[in-house]
Amino acid sequence: MERTHPPEGAETFRILFVCTGNICRSAMAERLTLAALGPGSPILVGSAGTHARPGLPMAERACGALLRLGGDPGGFASRPLTAAAVAGADLVLAASSEHRAAAVALHPVAAARAFTIVEFGALVRAVPAGRVPGHEDPVRRARALLEETGALRGLVRVERPDIADPYGGPRRAYRDAARRIADALAAPIRLLTHATA
Repeated sequence: MERTHPPEGAETFRILFVCTGNICRSAMAERLTLAALGPGSPILVGSAGTHARPGLPMAERACGALLRLGGDPGGFASRPLTAAAVAGADLVLAASSEHRAAAVALHPVAAARAFTIVEFGALVRAVPAGRVPGHEDPVRRARALLEETGALRGLVRVERPDIADPYGGPRRAYRDAARRIADALAAPIRLLTHATA
């Protein structure tokens, strides 16, 4: 799939989504975020799986759930999680606490910038109004958002921080997972795209 990239040499901010096989949860999260950010964004988005086989397409039922929410599964290919991928990410968002722990184990320095998807969404919603949208540059906004959410870690109660694995389950399981991902990412994406509520 052809994607427009930011200009050569432009400052970027990398988000890495992580799940098990990188064909359901992290794949849907990647493509939902890309759809919301639009082409040419300096916020780069990727995904990987702790037990992924490389080069697999997104699971068929994940594709269906993604399409219902406006994402595009076209051209997706799974990839295994590596220490280099974690090290290169400015923000790691995992489907579950177990995936977060696996990512941090590969690159311990990433602990401060690694969250579950649901946890990050809850923390972003708790950030005081006006603390992040003041930055015009999306990369500065993303960095400010990460700083604000990091300061709130442990202070905000997060209900059900893990997103259940729908793999092999009914279509409803995929729709539920996709909806939880979309709901959790709604507030971060709103701030990253500078669209105010």
